[in-house]
Amino acid sequence: MSSIEQIHNYYERLVLDEVVRRVRDRRDVTADMVADMACVALNKLPARYVRHDVDLVFYLTETERHHSDVAMDAAITEAMALVLARQTPSDGAA
Repeated sequence: MSSIEQIHNYYERLVLDEVVRRVRDRRDVTADMVADMACVALNKLPARYVRHDVDLVFYLTETERHHSDVAMDAAITEAMALVLARQTPSDGAA
């Protein structure tokens, strides 16, 4: 793998894993909805591009790491609510 192929957004795997964990037992959530939730959440977070995840983690202070975790949790919660609200069947009223 070349150096350029190692570059990725630090939050991508974390967000996707957390969304999957939160919806694991929900039969009403499809794979497309999971992808939408992850995309919406990632768009609410700052881009943090790294070659190796440890690069970012090593340089963050404990306070920065906490703020990052809180921001990620809030972004995922909001994204899930948005996607789930858009998937709720209408009551038939136009």
